[in-house]
Amino acid sequence: MSDQNDPRARHQDLVQQVEEHRARYYGDDAPTISDGEYDALERELRALEAEHPELAEPDSPTQTVGSARGETGFASVQHRERMMSLDNAFALEDVEAWLARVGKEAGEQTIVCEPKIDGLSISLTYEDGELVRGVTRGDGTTGEDVTANVLTIASIPRTLSGDHVPRIVEVRGEVFLPVAAFEELNARLLEAGKDPYANPRNTAAGSLRQKDPAVTASRPLDVTTYALGALEWGEAGPDPRADTQHGIYEVLAGWGLPVSAHVRTVTGIGAIEECLAWLEDNRHALVHEIDGAVLKVDDRGVQGELGFTSRAPRWAIAYKFPPEEVHTRLIAIEVGVGRTGRATPYGVMEPVTVAGSTVRQATLHNQDVVRAKGVLVGDTVVLRKAGDVIPEIVGPVVAARTGQEQEWVMPTDCPSCGTPLAEQKEGDKDLRCPNAQTCPAQLQGRVEHIGSRGALDIEVLGEVTAAALTRPAEPERPPLTNEAGLFDLTLEDLVPIKVVVRDSETGLPKLDDEGNAKMRAPFQRVEKTYPPGAEDMTPAERRSAGIRKDHEVIHPSANAFTLLDELEKAKTKDLWRVLVSLNMRHVGPVASRAVAAELGSMERIREADAETLAAIEGVGPIIAESIREWFEVPWHRDIVDAWAAAGVRMAEERDLSLERTLEGLTIVATGSLDGFTRDSVKEAIISRGGKAAGSVSKNTDYVVVGANAGSKAAKAEELGVPVLDEAAFVRLLEQGPPAAE
Repeated sequence: MSDQNDPRARHQDLVQQVEEHRARYYGDDAPTISDGEYDALERELRALEAEHPELAEPDSPTQTVGSARGETGFASVQHRERMMSLDNAFALEDVEAWLARVGKEAGEQTIVCEPKIDGLSISLTYEDGELVRGVTRGDGTTGEDVTANVLTIASIPRTLSGDHVPRIVEVRGEVFLPVAAFEELNARLLEAGKDPYANPRNTAAGSLRQKDPAVTASRPLDVTTYALGALEWGEAGPDPRADTQHGIYEVLAGWGLPVSAHVRTVTGIGAIEECLAWLEDNRHALVHEIDGAVLKVDDRGVQGELGFTSRAPRWAIAYKFPPEEVHTRLIAIEVGVGRTGRATPYGVMEPVTVAGSTVRQATLHNQDVVRAKGVLVGDTVVLRKAGDVIPEIVGPVVAARTGQEQEWVMPTDCPSCGTPLAEQKEGDKDLRCPNAQTCPAQLQGRVEHIGSRGALDIEVLGEVTAAALTRPAEPERPPLTNEAGLFDLTLEDLVPIKVVVRDSETGLPKLDDEGNAKMRAPFQRVEKTYPPGAEDMTPAERRSAGIRKDHEVIHPSANAFTLLDELEKAKTKDLWRVLVSLNMRHVGPVASRAVAAELGSMERIREADAETLAAIEGVGPIIAESIREWFEVPWHRDIVDAWAAAGVRMAEERDLSLERTLEGLTIVATGSLDGFTRDSVKEAIISRGGKAAGSVSKNTDYVVVGANAGSKAAKAEELGVPVLDEAAFVRLLEQGPPAAE
């Protein structure tokens, strides 16, 4: 049975894809698929869970908010009140359906219509009017403490002003980089010979997450506030304007906080349509990028009656604008090879500005897609983009053809290593390079993946460094011929590396005066000194002799030391991260956590048969078989052996100070718990000897129920499984079953 025909396998695949793309979108990495492609993945996931409700776990992306970023260098802070996401509408029919749902509670509603700013969500906590903390949304329950960086944003007041200042309030808003400031920043980068940033949203996210607040202060970030989280009014009592959504904006402005100037209250679908049309027509005239509009019920009493789903308020919805379209010329179609060996055609286009960023490339997926779109090299093409980094080539503008256009033919050999491309299995649309071990492009992709946040989270080890280590211009033999040697790298390996300097517009190598490709050395610093013997001469003597500082001494750069330090830190990362870094197909963070927790060491994982692996909660037969197949390859096993010899952690480390109060117990947690995230509740169970299961059965010992619990609570009651609230769960953790019961 194929992955597509097995609902559970397809569900696992979709969950992993959505979580990976969420991590890139909510982080400061550039997204690699369009908004439309991401929305299609999420809609397929929702439809699959609607058809198979047993697959809809509490930690499914359909039930959660944002992205958990793992280790980031910032302290984790739990929000006093959970930050929710929004359900999406893609057409007026979706808005009408939403209006019908909210209208059931109290007839036709007054609706607030406002811009949906394409920025980074932030929660600002004020106590007695003083700003005490700034926290990113994170997974909705827990975010990153970025207070030091928030304090550099000029539009955020440190002290609230006006009447009715609350004792405690969480103010929710969106941090953004104004479009004009983004363009000025990129202009300076280009003048300095550096690559420009991709778009304002990811630049804002990266700026707010700088470890040095001085860097954040150098970026002119701004903020718009729009909502309240946890709230305790002060001695003056509640502000009466806070009874409505539009009144909330008046309250926020009265406290000195920035709010949008484009908020409107409307009634009826006609007025809503007019507001949406105005925002779409003026989306590039605003100070910030927007990717849609947000509609909210104005009456906060009705908001309370409508309530929330597990991830979003029922009284609000985000209307996503249709993708934008521009025309540009398709200069060439090239083929890139990724870490899995997949050969992907992509269009190289004349640079064009769309949705606030400059686009030069767009994926064409495979040769069948190129054929289906009917594009020729040299065509004027329609490019569609909605605020993403990688857009879609819709098709050619046939009327603009001159007769000089040429048909493109998919190469038969890998453009990186020359190995003949082949189908992985009969009937595949994608061609792959089967030379997984030594293909430089695949190796570069795998090394870059090792450094990613979802794997070992190694600072500096991104696309550029991975290319330098695996595909340098000099020396002829790269430092890494496979991943095995990554943790054995030395300064002597790094310093000689030189890479080709490429033009940021075309991606082509820059040439020197003699027509040779320009080089740069990313891991070396050159110090110019006087030639030997000239140091003892006086300045006048050196001038008279025409002696200058032209003797070069090469030193390792800061990047070289940082990379080696980060590799040393990575050796101590959790076992599940090491598993993710091994690039096993289908084996993402969720499955890796489960396998590492159950088996505890790389040795036991290597020895486990497919049946043992498949029995682990959250794994299943497809992932189990993938793990087994990976370890059957000799050079794969060599990687693990080399990493172990270099000191990489290959076993789980238990906290021996914790009593094994849950030894032998199977526990299911469902719903939102105030004191735990979805990951920490699992870790709390596992660290005390228990098994954190995802579904309720007759073998379940306890079901822990939090807010917005789903069908698992009813299933527990049906089977007679004991149900615990959060307080009883904490007692269970601390003292075992007698205390809980």
